[in-house]
Amino acid sequence: MNGKRQANFELLRIVAMFMIIALHYLVKGGIAVPFQESDNSVNYFAWLLEAFCIVAVNCYVLISGYFMTESEWKPRRVVSLLFQVLFYALLVPCVLLCTGKISLHDMGIYDWIGCVLPIETEHYWFATSYLLLYLFAPFLSAGIRQMEKRQLQVVTALLLCFFSLGKTVIPVQLVTDQYGYSFGWFLCLFVMAGYIRKYGIPWLEKKSHAVIGYIVSCLLIWVLTLLSHMLSAKIDAFSYYENMPYTYNHLLCLSGAVCFFYMFKSSRMISPWSEDIIRTIAPYTFGVYLLHEHILVRYEWMKWLKIERVTGSFRFVPHLIGAVLMVYAVGTMIDMVRKWLFDKVSSLFNRLCGRKKEI
Repeated sequence: MNGKRQANFELLRIVAMFMIIALHYLVKGGIAVPFQESDNSVNYFAWLLEAFCIVAVNCYVLISGYFMTESEWKPRRVVSLLFQVLFYALLVPCVLLCTGKISLHDMGIYDWIGCVLPIETEHYWFATSYLLLYLFAPFLSAGIRQMEKRQLQVVTALLLCFFSLGKTVIPVQLVTDQYGYSFGWFLCLFVMAGYIRKYGIPWLEKKSHAVIGYIVSCLLIWVLTLLSHMLSAKIDAFSYYENMPYTYNHLLCLSGAVCFFYMFKSSRMISPWSEDIIRTIAPYTFGVYLLHEHILVRYEWMKWLKIERVTGSFRFVPHLIGAVLMVYAVGTMIDMVRKWLFDKVSSLFNRLCGRKKEI
């Protein structure tokens, strides 16, 4: 690696963020609605796109687990994450107030608490779960490194049975099932990523197998949902399955994510300059997430882009592409400014600390 991030995995970060923005556009923008509300070809196609994008969040955790298993744990990374989350949690309401998008009357005490304590209040559920995972990472990594292959297989299988297999096959709502929106599911993904890093999955090492596995998994998510919708009219129990395949801890979503991960794991970039561009852009993907998923923005940015003009029509496809590119570009530029500011503050702080030591 020569001290550089691997461009293929950095490209996966970028693509996964595109997919996450698309997920939010489709569902929170009202393009993909429950089949009971809209039983037409546009909605079917929207859910097909949703199926191919739903793997993105799992991929992010797999990337982290894959590298953290063998890397040095750094306490300053926790501080950096906290300040980055806090920066966006406070920046967005201030900007919206200054631009007149919201007023002080729109922000109650609990809204401000959510902005001041974004991790504790799960302002961003992903950030909360990811930070907890990072705190446990050194213990998990040490355990994974010490375990033999058979032991790690058993532990991984048991975790999957608890967090994924049960909810996938049992047609009732389980109390412990949080749809993958939890630290527990991230822990499971981390262990799986550690197994992949240490022992690999030989069948998926061939890129064509990974591509086929990804396509089949995503198509099955969509098909299973459609069949459940059709059968639910006769058997109530099938109504449960209409939503479950689109949850992060469903087995099909997991298999699709692992295959998608392997598609990039075995990829190589075309040229050195493309690798440099990817390495330059990729570190800002988390900032893109924090910006467009702020609680005051997550249901509004689609409206600002006039999504209602394409709702119910296949015209949403080019609008979706443009919206995703725009959100990613704006988020990247803002996070570049954020990083520049943080670097300046960090440099100033280091100089002040150095002067104090000299004194």
